[in-house]
Amino acid sequence: MTTPNPKAFPLADATLTTTILDLVQQASHYKQLKKGANEATKTLNRGISEFIVMAADAEPIEILLHLPLLCEDKNVPYVFVPSKVALGRACGVSRSVIAASVTTNAASDLVPQINTIKQNIEKLLI
Repeated sequence: MTTPNPKAFPLADATLTTTILDLVQQASHYKQLKKGANEATKTLNRGISEFIVMAADAEPIEILLHLPLLCEDKNVPYVFVPSKVALGRACGVSRSVIAASVTTNAASDLVPQINTIKQNIEKLLI
């Protein structure tokens, strides 16, 4: 296990990572997930992102670091998880994924879980 990049802040702990990856997986089934840094950027610009998950082991990490700035502009919570492989798996693809955006859908069954995660992420940012 490599030490996470200090630029990868806030980093979810093991418990929160599991919860986040579970929700990402569900969001993928509900078609409420965009995979990849470019897609995540688009959801932020369109104002349809609930929160952004990024992989702390992306190489180089700089390819992701425009996202936290954009998230702060748009007031969207964001969080890093330790592994891009695990994030890819949660997104339901066989490749590693360095960023994913869970998108808004007011009619979705995931709203309560999404809100819980958003609160947990916001606690990390304090």
